[in-house]
Amino acid sequence: MTTVQQPVPTKATTGNLPAVARRRRRGGPRRRNPLFWVVLVLLALVFVAPLFYMLLTSIKTQVEARSVPPTFFPSQPTLQAFRTLFFADEASPVLLWLANSMIAATLHSLLVVIICAMAGYAFARMEFPLKKTLFGVILATLFLPPFIFMMPNFEILARFGWLDTLAAIILPGAAGAFGVFFMRQFFSTIPIALEESARIDGASQWRIFRSIVLPVSRPAIVTLAVISFLANWNDFVFPIYVLFSANKLTLPVGLSKLQGAYTIDYPVIMAGAAMASIPVLLLYIFVQRYVIEGVASSGIKG
Repeated sequence: MTTVQQPVPTKATTGNLPAVARRRRRGGPRRRNPLFWVVLVLLALVFVAPLFYMLLTSIKTQVEARSVPPTFFPSQPTLQAFRTLFFADEASPVLLWLANSMIAATLHSLLVVIICAMAGYAFARMEFPLKKTLFGVILATLFLPPFIFMMPNFEILARFGWLDTLAAIILPGAAGAFGVFFMRQFFSTIPIALEESARIDGASQWRIFRSIVLPVSRPAIVTLAVISFLANWNDFVFPIYVLFSANKLTLPVGLSKLQGAYTIDYPVIMAGAAMASIPVLLLYIFVQRYVIEGVASSGIKG
């Protein structure tokens, strides 16, 4: 039986091939369609334009901010709105509101990660009575409107004497159904062989969870922490009901107090909104890699 030897492509024979085919043969990178980059640029403009307009409005005069038709770029840039926000005689405790929001959002996200990671691991790896039933009940709470839980939470906080304290916005929701479901999905994707080898070596369940499972779950943990941080940071309705003193308010609630009864100082409002958005933007810039990886990994296996 004879074999026919295929001719080896030479420079002369490959010269007539299209450029895309030659790149595919060499395994080189494929060029994306220009329409792909146009869509990305348009999407970026849609999300960035409001932030950019907010910053520009914060350095406008109050007259120019009310002008009709509105102007995009300020004709006379000024920092009067920031001076009014921080240094005026009647200035509100904006820095205190910022500190309250930072403390509450940080501690809330930390509690969510601790509680939901342990609960998610229990539902993913451990066996106990009514496991599927309990997990189904937890998932069912995702379909309930959040307003249903406002009055029960208010009554619980009142009985413990936590109203008008930061604990009132830190503790509720620390064992949220979404966090349990999210962590359970990620833990289900981890190869069980890692845990079985450690169990053969004599490691306890807690040691396996702490030393093996948590280190490889960093993307999911960071993602859940960021989501919980943003949810607490942007919460507006519930803090209104449980916080009463001016020095206990969070930043979103406090900024709403800057609006007058008959007039609204738009540059001051936009200056406060810009200050509120800066920590969130910086947080996402530093952890975006973990967020993307965590979201992608958590939906692999049901």
